[in-house]
Amino acid sequence: MKFSIITPSFRNSEWLKLCIASVADQNGVEKEHIVQDSCSDDGTQDWLPRDPRVWAFIERDAGMYDAVNRGFRRAQGDLLAYLNCDEQYLPGALMKVVNFFQSNPNVDVVFGDCIVVDGKGNYLCERRVLVPQLPCVQVSGNLSFFTAATFLRRRVIDQYQLWFNPGLRDVGDAEWTLRLLKSRLRMAVLPQFISAFTETGHNMNLGANAMREKKEFNAAAPGWARMLRPFIVAHYRLRRWRAGYYQCKPEDYAIYTLGSPDRRKTFPVVRPTFRWVRLRHG
Repeated sequence: MKFSIITPSFRNSEWLKLCIASVADQNGVEKEHIVQDSCSDDGTQDWLPRDPRVWAFIERDAGMYDAVNRGFRRAQGDLLAYLNCDEQYLPGALMKVVNFFQSNPNVDVVFGDCIVVDGKGNYLCERRVLVPQLPCVQVSGNLSFFTAATFLRRRVIDQYQLWFNPGLRDVGDAEWTLRLLKSRLRMAVLPQFISAFTETGHNMNLGANAMREKKEFNAAAPGWARMLRPFIVAHYRLRRWRAGYYQCKPEDYAIYTLGSPDRRKTFPVVRPTFRWVRLRHG
């Protein structure tokens, strides 16, 4: 099985270098890394076209989701994923994923667990995932998973037209998840840490446009779902409790950092937590 990893990029040169390094050192698997850069003017064009580890395309796009779609259309792999510039794969992640798909040939989509770190790579929390459920996504916007650790078979993109909506800037993942659920694909959780998400302080989901799109997205949910929102959210938390996700265990992780861009730095986790306290910037 061959992976096609898509990374949409715009003015994220330093983070992109770390992302690329985390894909490049995934040994034992066949892979291609497609970077869709929207003509960044921050120095990215000075090095990206010459980086032999990626297949780089520098062209204008209509936003992140348009860039991901472009990458998916160019992909030649059997398994697809997209990894943003501020995200990384943990050591051995892709080998774990391919082994899971090979052992579960009927599964179409796999979700892995994620570590959340700050801009220096320090631990913030862990996010273990669940298979999403339609009402929860509709009324809370909580996907129950991270796209940074999501993988799907290439054939389902065309078969179910699971392209992202390029007209959305921030809630495209949620809208895509609704269509994923309605397609009734076979989904499963790989209960291992696959990726790291960096809270840089400039993540798209923290901006004003994201708040507006989320409000509109939630307002489009069926009336019965909005009315039952407290019960739906409580059910989601019950699912997490039953899965043991509120009982965290120490587990070290190794990632590339701005201070260590050429070698992974290992961070020991002494006090693991599921509580994500958002960082305040500015």
